[in-house]
Amino acid sequence: MNPPPSKPAALAPPSPAEPLRTALPTLVRWPNLLIMLLCLALVRAGLLLPRLPLRESLLDRRFGLLVWAALLVAAAGYIINDYYDVKIDAINRPDRLVIGRVVNRRMAMLAHLVLSGVGVLVAGWLHPVLGLVTLGTALLLWGYSARFKRVALVGNVSIATLTAALVLLPELQLQLARNDSHSVVWPYALAAFLLTVVREIVKDVEDMRGDAQHGCRTLPLVWGVARTKWVAGFFLACLALLTLGATGRLLLGGHWPLGLWLLLLVLLPMAQLARLLIRADRRRHFRHLSTFCKGIMLAGVLSMALAGSL
Repeated sequence: MNPPPSKPAALAPPSPAEPLRTALPTLVRWPNLLIMLLCLALVRAGLLLPRLPLRESLLDRRFGLLVWAALLVAAAGYIINDYYDVKIDAINRPDRLVIGRVVNRRMAMLAHLVLSGVGVLVAGWLHPVLGLVTLGTALLLWGYSARFKRVALVGNVSIATLTAALVLLPELQLQLARNDSHSVVWPYALAAFLLTVVREIVKDVEDMRGDAQHGCRTLPLVWGVARTKWVAGFFLACLALLTLGATGRLLLGGHWPLGLWLLLLVLLPMAQLARLLIRADRRRHFRHLSTFCKGIMLAGVLSMALAGSL
């Protein structure tokens, strides 16, 4: 008589740390944090201190602490945004839902408070003004997540303002150290503001279904998609005029590398973005537009490496 077949050994349940380890980068949006890091580095090395060796400009201890403070507050902002958007994200982005599925809401709130607190303290140690700016950023991120993003255009402008502030942060640190008010970064900050408004409006159209079910009053829900596209087009036109003027001056002044970069990698994609915006009428179209905005923003950030030679 043959012995009964042995039962296969039960597979060990996955460790609770494993889903957390894979979900945490999604929660803090690590690709966005890398773009922020690149932006801060290029503002300092490409725009503010182009004549210094990279080792001196980027490996400065105080600048490194400022970068850490900014990234910690940004990561905390992403966490608090997901904290308030659990129900909306369950409809709009169920595959990206982390809070409530992998991380409980209490731990998420604690992580937000710790990251924001450490970021503000580090910036405040560098300079009281930097501490106040960072504190204001953390509070605005909280207000955006809890309330502003649900109000037509207010949330879009809030995030655009924070993006522009990120671009200006390295210059503010240098100005405080030198007691100097001369600015070379404002055109980039203004461009970042305008493009971020466009992207945030596009994202509101993409997320209409979940926003509508939870009482949000975003621009497309208040004005409709057609009028919202006109608003996005207005900000895109302002950005195009700003970029066109800068490109024209650069080409006429003989600064061909940066002029051609802006023409080929910023202005032409912007024209394509406008064409796609006019035709967009499906959720997937607006998701594509959002990604397109990210590509244009990355091209603009990388152009800072050439701007320092002017």
